[in-house]
Amino acid sequence: MKYITFKKCLIACAISSAFIGQTYANEQSIEKTVINDAAPQSSTAKDELPEKITVTGSRLRRDSFSVATPLVTMDKAEIQDSGLGSLSEILVEGFPAISEGSSNTNSQSSVQNTGLSTIDLRNLGTNRTLTLIDGRRVVSNSYSGNYVSLSTIPTGMVDRVEIISGGASATYGSDAVAGVVNIITQSKKEGAEIKARAGSSTEGGAEEFSLDLSYGSSFDNENGYLFFSTTIDRQLGISFNDRKRAAIETDYRYNTTKMCNEMNTENDYQCMADITKADWRDRSDGTLGGVFLEASQNGTQFWYDESGLRNDWKDNEERFGVNSAQWEDLKIPEDRMSAAIKFDYDFNSSLSGYFQVQYAQNDSENVKSPEDEYEGAYALVLDPITGEASRVAPGYIPINNPYVPQEILDANPYKNRIYWDRRFGEVGEIVNDNKRTTLRTWAGLQGTAFNDQWDWDLSVGFGKFKQKQNRYNELNTFHVNNALQAEYADDGVTIQCKDEAARADGCVPLNLFGIGSITPEAADYIRANPTITTDIEQFNVLGYMTGDLFELPAGTVTAVFGGEFRRDSQKVKTSKEQEFGGITFNVVPTFSGDVEVSELFAEAAIPLLKDAPGAKNLTAELSARIADYSWSNTGLVGSYKVGLIWEPIAGYAIRANYALAQRAPTITELVSPPRGDYDTFTDICNGVTATSTNPGHDNCRKEPTIAAVIADEGVFKDGNNSYSPNTGNTELKEESADTYTLGMTFAPSFLDGFRLAVDYYDIKISDAIAQIDNADIIQQCYDSALPWGTDNRFCNDITRDTEGNIIEILQRSFNLDELRTRGYDVAAEYKFDLTDLGSLTLKADLTHVIEYSKTFATNDGIQTNQYAGQLDNGIFTDRASMSLAWSYEGLRLRWSTKFRGAMIDSQSRADSYLKAIEANNERCAANDVGCIANPEQLAYHELPSYTTHNISASYNFALSNSSDMRVSGGLNNVFDNKGPFVLGGTGNFDSSYGGGVGRFAYLSAEVRF
Repeated sequence: MKYITFKKCLIACAISSAFIGQTYANEQSIEKTVINDAAPQSSTAKDELPEKITVTGSRLRRDSFSVATPLVTMDKAEIQDSGLGSLSEILVEGFPAISEGSSNTNSQSSVQNTGLSTIDLRNLGTNRTLTLIDGRRVVSNSYSGNYVSLSTIPTGMVDRVEIISGGASATYGSDAVAGVVNIITQSKKEGAEIKARAGSSTEGGAEEFSLDLSYGSSFDNENGYLFFSTTIDRQLGISFNDRKRAAIETDYRYNTTKMCNEMNTENDYQCMADITKADWRDRSDGTLGGVFLEASQNGTQFWYDESGLRNDWKDNEERFGVNSAQWEDLKIPEDRMSAAIKFDYDFNSSLSGYFQVQYAQNDSENVKSPEDEYEGAYALVLDPITGEASRVAPGYIPINNPYVPQEILDANPYKNRIYWDRRFGEVGEIVNDNKRTTLRTWAGLQGTAFNDQWDWDLSVGFGKFKQKQNRYNELNTFHVNNALQAEYADDGVTIQCKDEAARADGCVPLNLFGIGSITPEAADYIRANPTITTDIEQFNVLGYMTGDLFELPAGTVTAVFGGEFRRDSQKVKTSKEQEFGGITFNVVPTFSGDVEVSELFAEAAIPLLKDAPGAKNLTAELSARIADYSWSNTGLVGSYKVGLIWEPIAGYAIRANYALAQRAPTITELVSPPRGDYDTFTDICNGVTATSTNPGHDNCRKEPTIAAVIADEGVFKDGNNSYSPNTGNTELKEESADTYTLGMTFAPSFLDGFRLAVDYYDIKISDAIAQIDNADIIQQCYDSALPWGTDNRFCNDITRDTEGNIIEILQRSFNLDELRTRGYDVAAEYKFDLTDLGSLTLKADLTHVIEYSKTFATNDGIQTNQYAGQLDNGIFTDRASMSLAWSYEGLRLRWSTKFRGAMIDSQSRADSYLKAIEANNERCAANDVGCIANPEQLAYHELPSYTTHNISASYNFALSNSSDMRVSGGLNNVFDNKGPFVLGGTGNFDSSYGGGVGRFAYLSAEVRF
């Protein structure tokens, strides 16, 4: 942990300022008014005196010559050209350095974040991307972390978006490790606008409808300004039936004996070269009528379809089972309403006030499959007093259960018990209903001091977020177990629950045999509707002064000094069944926490040279911030930035920057108990036998439950449910990032309107707060230098059931050794006038990732994992976007394109394949009969590059002297490129390639008056 005093920060800044620095994108604008006290001001003089001062990634006041061109920006016209209603989707489309965080195409399985709309800068995580509104921190929309959902901002209120990349913690505080995304709202708009927009995928689904209303007006001789904006937006999502690709079933594996790609079929796994897609199967035994006696020891296995009881289930799951994916939406529907009011007023020439309030309501509903359960499906249970964890299962159907058909009894069931698996359609489809409300407000005063040479700003902000999540039609596992223990009452006719206490509690016996066999009363008894209520509040006070310190030969030294106090608090309250478990939904305990942060910050811009030989301009930048956290493990931390801008000749500049950026752990990362989550993983013990020699299998056989399965069945087959709950860690401390950037900007005088920026970045996060991958946890337990057992901390995070299956891998947060990413950005813009034919604007942005790695300590020493170019981590090596817009009088035509480079789907799958190839080469070298001369390459592993093209057109025409109308429309993804076929993707799509939306057409009309 770095405890850095303010004095030390300033010393470090002074030492380093000679060689490193950076300027950032424009954040906001401030007017500086020069007042001559000796003479009265005329209205003309007043109009001439305001001088525009631009704030560039800081609160420093400076002249226009020192402002570097922003690396990436998006203005109102580009936002409108996109044709999209989601601001986060617009930014992901337009900025290559931005990835999607949570979205409606990737949060289908999320407990907390379904319906959120967040962004992720440099793939470092939403928690490390600070999203600001008008330069201000705002309340989070999730207890998962600092997640600002962009769907809470009225679309019509957004004027532009600017990206400040890398190491902005010294300016804005914690969470700005990757950088800042600043949403800048309208401030000068006059008049009213009404805009209606509709869009849809040309293949069906993804319908969107929105209505925007905004109004802005000055009043009281232009001393006051009022702006109002509201947005109503509906997105209908994409269902399973909307895409043919979604119906393709995939259950893939690579056969290391035959060295071929295999897909499951009705007749077991077969090499894909010998079958067609029509043969592929991925079916579930969770039928609506139930499957019974499904164990290898039972020679006859039963199931129900619409015709009744059948006895031909054995070895026919892939023929008669159901495709569970049919209930999964490719894109989740959402309704949102947001509204905001801004108010500014100049009391006099040196004092003004401002006020803003934003309100948003977001509703999303994710409908999923009815619950699919079986006899051994354990549910976690927490003791309300001790917190001790245990598990409860529905259990086998007793052999003497009155509902058991005679035909099943006559089959002589193994161990005299009824194995079962069934989808509870009578209880209903599971519905994850999220209702979110967000309130953000702030007010402040701005003025001048010291003969109007200094500006000051003092403000108070408050934000409140509330989320109510209702989960409908889960199962109470205790009640299912009670209801399966049925018997005849004394009358010999009535069937009742055996347990008298359960009967007193309303127990209704449960009949699982047949479609529709569960009565409404029984469904009501076993149904669970858990809730999660989240309340988050943020209160902050911010004040600063900015002005000129003194003159140097090269110009004025400008500075800013300020402080901020912030209190964040959150409370997660869950219903009893949600908090203590025993239901089929994840356990999310009630927990709460808060943190207070007091900060001081200072910045300075020092002009070193001006109009000198070889240095038209040379400016150093310094900034430092100290923050005192109420958490003992974090305490006092310091961040600073030092930089240099060198303009050797007009139009050409070199900029460099070093920043120490720090991020404190979030409340959830620190204090959260284990919260249920699912994350796919493969058990290293899958396929272990008494003699198998695969890595880790010696230790797998030491697991008593696995040893019992091997003794009984000869082989252990993995049947994990991917349950991997997250948990906090009170020992966490802050993470620190060393951020380096080096860039060049070009704006040559001989090419008017052309600007180019090339920047290299290197971000190395020490003590990074992160989780260790499940695959690494499993490997460190079973295949590492430390012996298997309780002394191996990785083994303690793995829990297996009585049949050996992993039922839980605990995902703890740790301060890992290092997280690092480096690469470069290229941004170009060319605006040129076509005289009588209008004007053209060409923009291009590119991001190339050289490295993205995570380093952590293992039982075998330090391990580094590389993630760039892997789809399962969402990190493209190359991303680019380009657009060309032509404007002529009221007409605007725009073409744009998005590029994503080629990648692989999974490094772990590649590593397993390479091991298989190596083993096969050894067999071939030894002339072993098992040698395969021409092994197949991995299927669906190498994913090609992805390019989409968009076209849009708009036209403005006058309706009257005081009103006009803008009509626009376009096609996104003109050539309907839905991306590669992705194994394991939702509907065989991936959200990185649009999630299956494909070609999207839209129309809008806007009236302004």
